[in-house]
Amino acid sequence: MPEKKEVPPEIKKEIESLVKVLNYHSYRYYVLDSPVITDEEYDRLYRSLMQLEEKYGYILPETPTRRVGAAPLEKFAKVRHTVPMLSLDNAFSHDELREFDRRIKRLLEQEEDIEYTVEPKYDGLAMELTYEGGLLARASTRGDGFEGEDVTLNIKALRSIPIKIEADGSIPQVIDIRGEVYMDLEEFKKLNRRREETGEPSFANPRNAAAGSIRQLDPSVTAERRLFLACYGLGAAKGIEFKSHSGFMDWLRGKRFPVPAMLEKAKGIDGVLKAVGKIEQKRESFGFEIDGAVIKVDDFGLQQKLGSKTREPRWAIAYKFAAHQASTKIKDIRGSVGRTGVITPYAVFEPVRIGGVTVTKSTLHNWDEIKRKDIRIGDTAVVERAGDVIPHVLMVIKEKRTGREKEVPMPERCPACGGEVVREEGEVAVRCVSLSCPVQVQEKIIHFSGRNGMDIEGLGEKNVELLYTKGLIKNFEDIYRLKKEDLLNLPRFAQKSASNMMEAIERSKTPALARFLYSLGIPHVGEYAARLLAKNFSRLEDLYHVTPERLRPIKHMGDKIANSISAFFRDGKNIKTMETLKQAGLRIQNPDFKAAKKQAKLPLEGMTFVITGTLPAPRKEVEEKIEAEGGHASSAISGSTDYLVAGEKPGSKLDKAQELGVKTISYEELLKLIKASPGNPTLF
Repeated sequence: MPEKKEVPPEIKKEIESLVKVLNYHSYRYYVLDSPVITDEEYDRLYRSLMQLEEKYGYILPETPTRRVGAAPLEKFAKVRHTVPMLSLDNAFSHDELREFDRRIKRLLEQEEDIEYTVEPKYDGLAMELTYEGGLLARASTRGDGFEGEDVTLNIKALRSIPIKIEADGSIPQVIDIRGEVYMDLEEFKKLNRRREETGEPSFANPRNAAAGSIRQLDPSVTAERRLFLACYGLGAAKGIEFKSHSGFMDWLRGKRFPVPAMLEKAKGIDGVLKAVGKIEQKRESFGFEIDGAVIKVDDFGLQQKLGSKTREPRWAIAYKFAAHQASTKIKDIRGSVGRTGVITPYAVFEPVRIGGVTVTKSTLHNWDEIKRKDIRIGDTAVVERAGDVIPHVLMVIKEKRTGREKEVPMPERCPACGGEVVREEGEVAVRCVSLSCPVQVQEKIIHFSGRNGMDIEGLGEKNVELLYTKGLIKNFEDIYRLKKEDLLNLPRFAQKSASNMMEAIERSKTPALARFLYSLGIPHVGEYAARLLAKNFSRLEDLYHVTPERLRPIKHMGDKIANSISAFFRDGKNIKTMETLKQAGLRIQNPDFKAAKKQAKLPLEGMTFVITGTLPAPRKEVEEKIEAEGGHASSAISGSTDYLVAGEKPGSKLDKAQELGVKTISYEELLKLIKASPGNPTLF
């Protein structure tokens, strides 16, 4: 650590100049791929900066010398996204893109062509960069869209990402910039060659390699791998406004952020299709993987008006390119048992290269799919990588059959335990119902103790298998009966590792209800549904014997999820398990319910409204007020609409509302619903 001393103004100026020059040349090299100085010249400037920093202790936040060098982390902290990072709907044909355009026009109630932007869909890891006062304060992964992981130290290792936003022009107080971290194909090949030489398993594709590199606990490992970022979106912003996506991208480009290799503005759907075609033509010439194109409504005002569904924005869509294909022989068809007992068939192939990856097997989804496509052992199959990643049997070439191919019937016994299998009426899934099925037990425990479940560090796949094989855990309850002495008698466990696991088990005894519900592995209940339950039920016991009728009114809780939850909590054995866990010391908290109750219930919460005709107030203001009072203002009427607000000269929506049995109310009745008088000047 250099001795603290007064830094002469001329030295400060020289350091500031060197930082600015080096960051500019990093931008030329890593973003523009157009260096104007040699590596030797860059290294000389870099060494000069380091020497001055060490001598005077004057180190700027954006200095390139401090991008890497932090100590390894123990784990990643959680980060809540200010604005959720939603996923995108997919389109697989030009007809589906045309339908997307028609839907946009219908929702906006306009006939003129919409202005869109079209850009490549990078195949990598979604990332959010948060800048405060112009400095990079935080970098986080997408996670579940609501909460990700803090990977700031690793992101700083990417030299294409500015640590400080250039000060020429406006600098926002806070801005969230979103993008995709990816690895180019050349670096991917080099990385896999290095891993093969050291006996490590190869990465399946560049996306996995990028994700694995960013999620390294040691930032120096990330720094060794050449990663890139393409910025494509805006999250929260304070102190700056943008009118359009293309305008925001221009701002990013001017601030030296890396942006997609192509960005086309297109007027109308025909222009979109032309731009998509250009990107697809250039697909093979890119030095990185893309799996499609992203189409967005350019105007931010229109984006806001269109809004979002539960998980996707209405104003954007991803067009997926045709996948790479190859043909190969099916050597066998087997069944894989999942943690919920579903037996999923998969095909084992003669190895085949598709899109630069060797494929040896793929899921066949379900046994009906095998029958529908008439897939047999010994068939020659056409295999594709949907989205350039997931292997999928497209069809079999029946003309190549020799007569020796074997049909595969639906299994009558579980391939893992030999237990009985059943198929529920109306479902395609075939399930093993044996409670002693070893695959299910282990998978359920792995899920229960996983990072997004009870988060019991050290109780991963290998250790669960070890403890299960040794007879120490056969169910969830056994986890809390473990003793340190039990672990010390096992291979791979020493004093420290045994103590760490026991401490992790102890820490897991106070889970949030949402996390606990997710950890139980209830069919169809992911993190989002678990959080919905936690917001609507204060205690675990309130869910015991819950009926589907009690669950269905919860917003975004469909019949399938409601039926599954009800069936789970009607099962006496499941309730007994949860009571045993509580006796073992689990004290379940529910901050989600408390937080939900702190917010005053809005008068229109959960209600959907459609407006027709002329109202006393402008339609846009009425819609905004409905949204502000917890309701949802929709442009299309359907069976799920709660109220049609009808003004003078109502249109065809009134007829449709009567046909569907949707209640029609006046403007004045809407005011009564939100407990306000028509004369309230603050209302509209």
